[in-house]
Amino acid sequence: MARITLEELKDMLAKAGGEGADVPSLDGDAVDTPFVELGYDSLAMLEVTSLVELAYDISLEDDAAQTAETPRALLDLVNGMLGQAA
Repeated sequence: MARITLEELKDMLAKAGGEGADVPSLDGDAVDTPFVELGYDSLAMLEVTSLVELAYDISLEDDAAQTAETPRALLDLVNGMLGQAA
């Protein structure tokens, strides 16, 4: 069964943030820190969700970028969808 890992999410955050973006380590409690506090605005999160959809051939809800406010929430959402697709 396919699963998105924290490392894969970090790679997608780096791509969405653009060249030279400061990607947070997401260690410890950072996985529960809202994306906005990590420096990712709504446009960056739309890019991240698009990258996730392409990489895992899934369709996230239109409001996924807003409802999954933290890295953990996004990982849980995507992995839940991947589990249902298996």
